[in-house]
Amino acid sequence: MLKFVRKGGRRRVVLLACACLLMVVGLSGCESFRFYRQAVAGQYEILAHQTPVDKLIKDPATDPKLKAQLVLVLRLRDFAAKELKLPPDDSYLKYVDLHRPYVVWNVIVAPELSLEPKTFWFPIVGRVSYVGYFSEAGARRCASIWDKKGWDTYIGEVPAYSTLGWFHDPLLNTFIYEPEDDLADTIFHELTHRRLFVPGDTDFNEAFATMVAAEGVRRWFDATGDARSYAHYVNEERRLDDFLKLVAGTRAELQNVYNDPSLSKAIKLQRKAEIITQMRARYASVRDSWGLEKAGYDNWFAEPINNAKLDVVAAYFNLVPAFQAMFRSEGGDLEKFYAAVAQLAKLPLEKRHQALRAYLAPART
Repeated sequence: MLKFVRKGGRRRVVLLACACLLMVVGLSGCESFRFYRQAVAGQYEILAHQTPVDKLIKDPATDPKLKAQLVLVLRLRDFAAKELKLPPDDSYLKYVDLHRPYVVWNVIVAPELSLEPKTFWFPIVGRVSYVGYFSEAGARRCASIWDKKGWDTYIGEVPAYSTLGWFHDPLLNTFIYEPEDDLADTIFHELTHRRLFVPGDTDFNEAFATMVAAEGVRRWFDATGDARSYAHYVNEERRLDDFLKLVAGTRAELQNVYNDPSLSKAIKLQRKAEIITQMRARYASVRDSWGLEKAGYDNWFAEPINNAKLDVVAAYFNLVPAFQAMFRSEGGDLEKFYAAVAQLAKLPLEKRHQALRAYLAPART
């Protein structure tokens, strides 16, 4: 699932993948046999090398830093269950060191003149707008196939994922050392998927989990009384909001160009390049207003920007304001909010999104 994760006090864009052993059927496009084989092998590697967290905590040979993070996760699990009404079950009670920086690399594909990403169908989860590989080489091989076809591609680095309840999700070295606010956000986000997941609706699922995780982090720091850490988190959220506005504005400009029947393909491609250049310039201005020596989005802007990369951000955040408005309409009561979301989940996709966005309509006087 896509998420913004802070590293060393900075934010950068990564993807969080919903990976499941049962998802290896029905993929079209990216070297099907190789995909099946790597998906089974990758999930098996995780399942076969788990160590119980309580054993690591009791072991005097365990690195103290790792031990402290494991203890923190147990507290976060307990908080998620009691205060956020999320089902931890037996997830995050085992740990795996994969000896690599990411667990999965996701490939996102979009036409060069469209903001509608290509979707891939899997059992259980339905259609999703990405396909995950347990090796970077596999992801790059897949992306290269679409590159040769003239599509925009983006490879997202994935530190954590959810199996949606099909397995007990373990802690991984790829995210266990995150700062407290990021680790809390990750745990709450992934557990939200276990509470409710709508097959075939990436935007709905990710925005829902993103909103619940943010509310969870707020409540976590309120409960722990760590005002300083929460202030840091709020400042990061403000910078995230600035970034999202940049992305939304750029997507709107691109959409107008792509939808204009009077423009030739060559002109549209030229305007696309110009709009992305303008986006970089706007970021430089926004970045200056932050007054930071280093900003977490610098790497994102330093690398190529295309439709696929912009789609990733949109999928995870476009519906967040609507979920926030829905949450407020339920008086900030999580149980009532979850019940209302569950009712929306029963609707067909188009009607579901329409009903959700209705919460953003200005109140009548």
